[in-house]
Amino acid sequence: MKKITTLLVTMTLAATCIAQENKDTWNLDDIYPSVEAWSKAKNELEAGLSNIDQCQGSLGESATKLLECSELLNDTFKTYSRISSYAGMASDIDTRDAATQQRRTEVQILGSKLSEKVSFIDPEILEIGEPKLAGFISELAALEPYRHRIEDTLRQSKHVLDADAEAMMAATSMIRRLPSNTYRTLANADMPWPTVKLSNGEEVRLDQSAYTKYRSVENRADRKLVFDSFWGKWKEYERTMGTTLAGQVNVHIFSQRQRNYANSLTAALDNNAIPEAVYRMLISETGNNLDTLHRYFRLRGRMLDIDDLRYFDIYPSLVETDKEFPIEVGKQLTLEATAPLGSAYTEVMSSAFDSRWMDVYPGAGKRSGAYMNGSVYDVHPYVLMNYNDDYESVSTLAHEWGHAMHSYLANKNQPYATASYSIFTAEIASTFNEALLLELMLKKAEDDEERLFYLGNALEALRGTYFRQTMFAEFELAIHDRAETGEALTGTKLTEIYAELLRRYHGHDEGVMTIDDLYTVEWAYIPHFYYNFYVYQYATSLAASSLFAEAVTQGRPGAVENFMKLLKAGGSDYPYDLLKRAGVDMATEAPYRAVFTRMNAIMDQIETILDKREANTAP
Repeated sequence: MKKITTLLVTMTLAATCIAQENKDTWNLDDIYPSVEAWSKAKNELEAGLSNIDQCQGSLGESATKLLECSELLNDTFKTYSRISSYAGMASDIDTRDAATQQRRTEVQILGSKLSEKVSFIDPEILEIGEPKLAGFISELAALEPYRHRIEDTLRQSKHVLDADAEAMMAATSMIRRLPSNTYRTLANADMPWPTVKLSNGEEVRLDQSAYTKYRSVENRADRKLVFDSFWGKWKEYERTMGTTLAGQVNVHIFSQRQRNYANSLTAALDNNAIPEAVYRMLISETGNNLDTLHRYFRLRGRMLDIDDLRYFDIYPSLVETDKEFPIEVGKQLTLEATAPLGSAYTEVMSSAFDSRWMDVYPGAGKRSGAYMNGSVYDVHPYVLMNYNDDYESVSTLAHEWGHAMHSYLANKNQPYATASYSIFTAEIASTFNEALLLELMLKKAEDDEERLFYLGNALEALRGTYFRQTMFAEFELAIHDRAETGEALTGTKLTEIYAELLRRYHGHDEGVMTIDDLYTVEWAYIPHFYYNFYVYQYATSLAASSLFAEAVTQGRPGAVENFMKLLKAGGSDYPYDLLKRAGVDMATEAPYRAVFTRMNAIMDQIETILDKREANTAP
């Protein structure tokens, strides 16, 4: 009996240890309980693709037939998203794992087959025509969830090809993924990262997560060592990365030309009916206000007591702090910060923290950075982090859970057909949470030093999320423009284009900050350049979210309700129109100028504190 009791205690302790080890990891069992269950679902979906054939040529027969096919396609895509999410997230936990990589590739192949199967839909919708389709929707209320998708197809009629050409475009989808797949494998799994020895004797393997952590160390010589070693490794692969990024740009140009768009930018923006004026207004207004960014860099030099500011001086905190922010602290701060959105919002988030919706810590082979996946409609969102117990990690946590709650609310309030939202609105939810976090931390600050720490972090967030992303957007536009006129893009040429922008944004010629030649290979490190004019939305969203956050924190009537309506709306309308109805027109100067005003106001606060400190220490 004693042996049995001991065995039970040992088993209980072992189970508890496993549970403790797993609590900060994803529970993908919520999607599929096993790889076998995933394989079964994948095989069933693949076998069922032939059911789509019954819809080809019959969508216009009746409202009932259109509904039947719409629901079949809706369920098929929902299941594919579930299968794809499981495979993709499992692979991201360890990009070195051959089995998970194979499953990810299997899903991509299945996705290509699915794209081919449904390639007849848009041409057929156009052939049926707007009057008949409108009649079908009026006849059957159950078709209402599919109205926006149908009307969007009609809107893009001159860019939809005939059935054969659409089938050809679908068949090339795997080929068009090759540049991004090559980048992903090299950057996350195969790059031979250097090892450096810091001034304190610590040896560090400088993979992407370690670079993010050690680029901000206090010792300036160590920062230079980290930069020289990390960017030196990327420089070795300048030619290779130039080939992959040029390949991605050519993919965009191929698609744009096949679909009869004037250029790659208009093709990318038209997917969500974003006016080109938004993109160009962002770049124009930012370029005209770089003095605000340069003011920040001069202030950074003053606070760090550095006369010759260099690019490796851009990441250390303006004010040092001994505070660590373990994950449980980060969770609590995020809950407190978002309290103005109501208990229903924070209760869901609190429950999610305890239910393994998040994979928290860095790991060997784990995908770098952070993201949220809200594509598993019938389950829940998932968040990937590489949490480092610092304040930047807390800010990232709040950011990603802004995304997660956006997906949760959209999925709960919209049918699958209109739940998925554009990045154009997605980044509003995330940067809104960052703004609320800053408000909370400023209230919690015990003295001017701590206040300076949070204000400095806010400035850095504005630099990174607004100015840096706008610089990326301008780089994307420049390389596409050049390729579209027939100029060959090589690694050397990409570095040359990026160097000009990096130096202009950072005031190199004005003596604000020196940008060394080696660091101008930074473009090769940025995964977002493979996402087809994606990054500009970080900047536009920050501009919009600043206005929303200001209204909520000031307690303006209806502010919370308007913001929550935006989140719950999902993709039920075009994102530009959703924002415009909420009072923010991103094609005008106003939202961008609000960012510059906010940034200068923060710098005014910092300089007031610095002036007071210097006055108190003057002899």
